[in-house]
Amino acid sequence: MRRRIYWLLPDLPSARRTMDDLLLARISERHIHFVAREDADMTGLHQANVLQTSDVIRAAEMGLVVGGSAGSLIGVIAAIYFPIIGDSPQWGLAAVLGMLGAGFGAWSASMIGISVPSQRLKRFTPMIEQGQILLMVDVPNSRVQEIEARLQALHPEAHLEGVESNVLAFP
Repeated sequence: MRRRIYWLLPDLPSARRTMDDLLLARISERHIHFVAREDADMTGLHQANVLQTSDVIRAAEMGLVVGGSAGSLIGVIAAIYFPIIGDSPQWGLAAVLGMLGAGFGAWSASMIGISVPSQRLKRFTPMIEQGQILLMVDVPNSRVQEIEARLQALHPEAHLEGVESNVLAFP
């Protein structure tokens, strides 16, 4: 299990030094994510991707539930009132429509969610717009205090903004 540590850094040189220090602390680059204004030069930094900066995951989950429920309901109605063969309900139709509804719901909701900024990062928007850089670093539970202490000692200009416990394994 990993935890995400949030840090606000004042400028690009500080962010680059922090990136180097995290790499020296044996944190792999794929677990280090930076978010800055769109016009910022992020050369040498591992930028956060769409999965970290948008609500695409949450939207897809919601679409999966809503689409699956709607598809299943329509499938049950169709199975009972419009049987394909004979007069008995076709329960396989309900299952198929439930799966199709879940897939369509997840796909369509994720297309909307990809354009919506992440609710987790919403509180950092004013600081990012002022030119600060947000660092999100995902570390194992056993290393959270070590990495926090290291960054506080090496980067007094940075501000710890909190730790989040439920980090997805794949982004």
